[in-house]
Amino acid sequence: MKILVTGGTGYIGSHTVVELQQAGYEVVIIDNLSNSNREVLKGIEAITGKAPVFVEGDCTDINTLRKLFEENPGIQGIINFAASKAVGESVQKPLLYYRNNLNTLINLLECMPEYGVKGIVFSSSCTVYGEPDVNPIDETAPIKPATSPYGNTKQISEEIITDYVHSGAPIKSIILRYFNPIGAHPSAKIGELPLGVPQNLVPYLTQTAAGIRKELTVFGDDYNTPDGSCIRDYIDVVDLAKAHVVAMRRMLDGEDTDSIEIFNLGTGRGVSVLELIHDFELSTGMAVPHKIGPRREGDIEQIWAIPDKANNVLGWTAETPVGETLANAWRWQCSLK
Repeated sequence: MKILVTGGTGYIGSHTVVELQQAGYEVVIIDNLSNSNREVLKGIEAITGKAPVFVEGDCTDINTLRKLFEENPGIQGIINFAASKAVGESVQKPLLYYRNNLNTLINLLECMPEYGVKGIVFSSSCTVYGEPDVNPIDETAPIKPATSPYGNTKQISEEIITDYVHSGAPIKSIILRYFNPIGAHPSAKIGELPLGVPQNLVPYLTQTAAGIRKELTVFGDDYNTPDGSCIRDYIDVVDLAKAHVVAMRRMLDGEDTDSIEIFNLGTGRGVSVLELIHDFELSTGMAVPHKIGPRREGDIEQIWAIPDKANNVLGWTAETPVGETLANAWRWQCSLK
């Protein structure tokens, strides 16, 4: 079965391509390489023994997508990772986020019935819950006003998918609301590889431990949490990737499943930023110079998941301990040197 992975040379995309290929799927990737590197394809091939089909292109151009579907007939499902994803950057560049994230999705949805594509797994985010009233949260938690343009694009995207399916479009969708993916493939052949200064915590942390960055800034230590730093649900990227394979199989093979299903993907455990730094130092033996800075606009104070629905319905569980995940991230960082 042939699957299109948009943004497939990116961080979560590349790990998902590996899991799809190892599960027997044929994969076509489209990526404009705006925040990834073509070398990732070599890492995917080194792990799986097979190179995915790669198209360099931008999903905001519908003609590029139509050409891809015409040249790669038989695509049954799409996993959409083609989106800008940094909370802080989205506050500074909102139009970039709205143009990229929303136009990409609209183009994909428009192409699906034209080319007989049955379903789309959408990469959403726990940011749709905003600042939750209570923690942990399940899928019934209210959708709150977004705290950033990035979060807003995820809310709007979920609404677009829902409205399109409701209109009678002959497609299914599984929406996966991620918590905070971290780590790297245990082989150290692929991992998080941001271009320029990392926008995410763990690559900045590993670059600081490696001496590439002078120090890590913790954005705020005056939150209403035990140590004052923000709390997140950090999930291993390989565990997260495996959830997409299970979701794709359910969506394409399940005759009696709903047209739209939503799942939280998390561990069910909240870890603070300062705890994560401590866990990294414990699991790697490397010191991370860090300082406390002011709060960052758009950040949520604390959020972590109740993953019971994904555990019970998908049969998926986040299994990798955080120390092992951080050790994998460090091995990946060392492989880059």
